[in-house]
Amino acid sequence: MILARGCPKPNAEAKRRGQMRILDTVGYAQTREAKRAVNDLYRPPAPQPKTPVRSLLRVLRQGDGDLLSLVPIDAYRKPYTYLGYSRRSILLVNDPGIAREILTDPLEVFPKNDLMVGALEPLVGDSIFVSSGDRWRRQRAMIDPAFSQLRINTAFASMQAAVDDYEDELDRRSESGEVFSLDHAMSELTADVICRTIFSRSLASQTAREVCDSFTEFESSVASVNLRQLIFGKPWADVRQPAAVLDACERIRRHIGDLVDPRLDGGDPAADDIIEAVLAARDPETGEGFSREELIDQLGVFFLAGHETTASVLTWAFFVLSQREELKRRLRAEVAECAGEDTVGIQDVKRMAFVRNVFRETLRLYPPITFIPRVASEATRIGRYRVKKGAMIMVSPWTAHRNALLWRNPDRFDPDRFDQNRFDPNRLDAAREEDKGVLMSFGLGPRVCIGAAFATVESGLILARLMRRYDFEILDPGAVRPVARLTTRPAEDIQVRVRRRAGGE
Repeated sequence: MILARGCPKPNAEAKRRGQMRILDTVGYAQTREAKRAVNDLYRPPAPQPKTPVRSLLRVLRQGDGDLLSLVPIDAYRKPYTYLGYSRRSILLVNDPGIAREILTDPLEVFPKNDLMVGALEPLVGDSIFVSSGDRWRRQRAMIDPAFSQLRINTAFASMQAAVDDYEDELDRRSESGEVFSLDHAMSELTADVICRTIFSRSLASQTAREVCDSFTEFESSVASVNLRQLIFGKPWADVRQPAAVLDACERIRRHIGDLVDPRLDGGDPAADDIIEAVLAARDPETGEGFSREELIDQLGVFFLAGHETTASVLTWAFFVLSQREELKRRLRAEVAECAGEDTVGIQDVKRMAFVRNVFRETLRLYPPITFIPRVASEATRIGRYRVKKGAMIMVSPWTAHRNALLWRNPDRFDPDRFDQNRFDPNRLDAAREEDKGVLMSFGLGPRVCIGAAFATVESGLILARLMRRYDFEILDPGAVRPVARLTTRPAEDIQVRVRRRAGGE
C-alpha cells in the first residue's frame, strides 16, 4: 500500500506506540485497557463499511440513493481510492495534502464538478459557489469586502436576538409536550440568524419566512443522489432537476429580489448588513458592480451556505449530546463556569473550550459538506493514479475525517482530541499530536469558507444557551442514520420533545 504525504506508516506508528495496531475502522488500539477505553467512547450513527459489492447491494436494498452507504471499507483506511465501478470513474481523496492541491488548483485542472453545478445553478446561477477560473477570481475579489459583514462582533447581537426569540418557541413546546423535528428546528433558528445578518430582518417577516420555506423544499427535493447518473452517466451531461426544485428556486430568487429592490431604488434606508455590502462591491479592474441578477445569485449563496451547513452540524451535535449524559454534564458545567446565569456573551463563548471542541468533533464526524466534488478537465495524475479526462474527483471530508491512517479511534465521538488547542477562529483544523488529520469541513486552499469563525461562534452560542436551558429527548434514536444530501443530514427527520430544565435559566 502506498501512503500519501503526511500519513504515518502503520508499522512505524505501531513501533512508536508499542503494541498498537490498526483495527478496521475503529482505528488504533494498544493494550487491553486501551481497547476498553475505546469501547467506552460513543460511536454515533454511521454506516458500517463493507466491501464494494456489499455496499452496492446495501444501497440497492435501501432504495434511497444514499452515497454514504456506497462508500467501501478501503476508503476509510487508504489515502485515496476509487469508488467502485463507474463509467467516468470516481476517485475519493482523503489525504489533506493532495486535497489541498486539488482545491487550490493552480493550473485549473479541477473545476467544480458538473453534477454539483447542475444541482445548484438553478438557485445560485453562475455565482461564487459554482464558478471557476477568472470568473470566480473576479467574484471573490468583489465579495471579500462583503464577507467582512460576517465579522463576529457585529453579528453577535443578531445571533443573540434570534436565540432569544427561539427560546420563547421552545418554552411553548416544552409546556405543550409537542413532538417536532430537530432538523427543522435547527434550520429555522440558523435561518433566522442569517436573515438578520443578510437582510436586517427576522424570519418573522413574511418574505423571509417564504424564502426559508422554499429553501427547505429545494434542499429536500435536490438532495437525493442519482446513482444511475453518478455511475453510468457521461461527463458534462445535462442535469435535469425535478419541477419541484425549479419551482422552489424560482420562488427563492423572486423573494430575494423583493428584498433587494427596495435597496436598489432607495425605498429602504442603508443598513450595516450583507445586502448593503454586496451592493457596494465593485470589480477591482472595471469598477462595475453586480447586476441585479448577479446580486440575487450571490445573496442566494450567502443564505444557502450561511444557514443550512450550520443547521446540519447543530442537528448532529444536539443528537449526540442527547445520547451521552457525561458530555451534557461537562458542557453545562463549562457554561455555568464561564457565564453563570447571566446572558452568554461573545467573550464567554470564546472561553468555552469544551463547547467548541464538541462543535469541532461534530464537524469531524458529520461534515456539513459530505463530499467536495471536482472534475478532471484533462488527463492527469493524482498520487499514484492516472486520472482520465472527465473523471469525478471527490475530496471526501466524510472519509478523511474517519480515516484510520489520520485519526485515533476515527469513528468514535471524542471531543477531547482537540483539547490542546487555544481558540483561534481562523484555525479549526488542528487536533492533538496523536491525530494526523485536519478538518476539511470548511474546505481548504483559496476556496476555504471565510464564514468558519462566524459558524463556530454561532454554534457555540446556540449549544451553550439551549443546553443550559433544555433537555432534548429523541423519540427513536436507534432509527437515526446519516445520508449524503445537499448536506450531511439524517435520512428521516429526528423527532424530539424538549423539556425546560429544573434550574435552567
